[in-house]
Amino acid sequence: MVNGLLTPQFIFESSWEVCNKVGGIYTVLSTRAKTLQEKFNDHIIFIGPNCWKETNSPFFIEDDSIFAEWKEYAKEKEEISMKIGRWDIPGKPIAILVDFEQYFSQKNDIYALLWEYYQVDSLHAYGDYDEASMFSYAAALVVESFYHFYLNDETKVIYHANEWMTGLGLLYLRHQVPQIATIFTTHATSIGRSIAGNNKPLYDYLFAYNGDQMAGELNMQSKHSIEKQTAKFADCFTTVSDITAKECVELLDKPVDVVLPNGFENNFVPKGAVFTKKRKEARKRLIEVANALMGTSLDDDVLIVSTSGRYEFRNKGVDVFIEAMNRLLRDKNLKKEVLAFIEVPGWVGEPRKDLVERLKSGKSFDTPLEVPLVTHWLHNMSHDNVLGMLKFLDMWNRKEDRVKLIFMPCYLTGEDGVLNMSYYDIVLGNDLCIYPSYYEPWGYTPLEAVAFKVPCITTDLAGFGQWANTVKGGESEIIDGVKVIHRTDYNYSEVADTIKDTVSLFSSFDKTEVAKARANADKLSKKALWSHFIEYYYQAYDFALRKARERNQK
Repeated sequence: MVNGLLTPQFIFESSWEVCNKVGGIYTVLSTRAKTLQEKFNDHIIFIGPNCWKETNSPFFIEDDSIFAEWKEYAKEKEEISMKIGRWDIPGKPIAILVDFEQYFSQKNDIYALLWEYYQVDSLHAYGDYDEASMFSYAAALVVESFYHFYLNDETKVIYHANEWMTGLGLLYLRHQVPQIATIFTTHATSIGRSIAGNNKPLYDYLFAYNGDQMAGELNMQSKHSIEKQTAKFADCFTTVSDITAKECVELLDKPVDVVLPNGFENNFVPKGAVFTKKRKEARKRLIEVANALMGTSLDDDVLIVSTSGRYEFRNKGVDVFIEAMNRLLRDKNLKKEVLAFIEVPGWVGEPRKDLVERLKSGKSFDTPLEVPLVTHWLHNMSHDNVLGMLKFLDMWNRKEDRVKLIFMPCYLTGEDGVLNMSYYDIVLGNDLCIYPSYYEPWGYTPLEAVAFKVPCITTDLAGFGQWANTVKGGESEIIDGVKVIHRTDYNYSEVADTIKDTVSLFSSFDKTEVAKARANADKLSKKALWSHFIEYYYQAYDFALRKARERNQK
């Protein structure tokens, strides 16, 4: 017990994104792991899906010596097939990748038990519901087996499940091994994301929405049911921000017990001379690509701005970003040319050969390539939302335009065929990053931006934006490192204008003001390190352990 808090002796944490880089939850878990590993020293064990079969996960190092006796027992006696090793991230925590396909043949029986015990409605399952649930079941079998092999009723054990995709396993353990304390974290409610993604007003009507009714309307009954029942029966129900906590009350009919804001480790941020060198390289490359694509002669004085994230056109605010850049074209107060990028993976086909050839030649060009808006060809050029909006607004990156906007529809892994630099290397080159999200439970992209000393614009509909305002003790402005825009269901036009005005203001900053904004961005990011935010997890562990103890004493 530390500071009066009960401390677990073992933590099992399951997620579809353990050793499986899909989205933001990978960042949450992988950056937090180092802090937990330092405290719990191989008693924090992550469980993910074995998606690679015969090939090896690029994020996983198998080690046959870890729990070898139990692994053999589980395989022979319980027919549990898994790989044990270490997650190849800072801290190198133990990770177990479990096979789950063998349980598909039992899914109807498993779903029947979930209905009997917890009234989980799996009748409307489709798509990824079955796959996620069978993984979740397999992960629970791993923990049940480990518990009976190594531990006992005196051991304080936590099972931490992330997202609805791991709910079934949590409920299984709650029934089979009630001694284990359970935590459930919803990073975004499935219904809330769906309402927002279907262009329905979420916030003004949140009090009036009935989660069960909306689940039926949006064909989300099974996902909503597993999420709602897991929230109800977990010993500790958590989410990542106050804004999502309100969603949980209204849509899942369950208040959260603890809010767990997303921190990060800044060990991937370069320091000193390396930082300066990488920033120059990023800017040089971005400008080279832009000039080759558009036949322009932009130089290092250009203001580079970008937005990035998942391709959720409305939820992530990509639509309002484009609208703001369009309005900026006619802004009389703009003091610099603007080079804007949309770094959002689309249905990408291949790198443009004509662009690659120009870049290889090293020459300058004064004529644009065909469609000077995009770096990679898409499979759906005529139906893509970004390209469709650019065409509708007649934004073609003409020579005389003081704002140029380029769509990079690829994953920036360093191997995209055009930029060939990773996202973290590219983000350094920005002067401003813009994330005007409509639906954003937390928001890693703005947090990463400020960690790289890039001031950013976000909204108070993002958890990070609300947190930045809290730290400031009022509305955070761009000179503070983050401009937080008030956003509602209906003020799209005002948001676009505020982005335009903020970029215009920033373009007029002198060197001292730019340096101050960058330094404040850096300072703010330091307040979001896991060394600060991990305390909320310790509170959640204590809450769950106490609840489980009470439950088991009844």
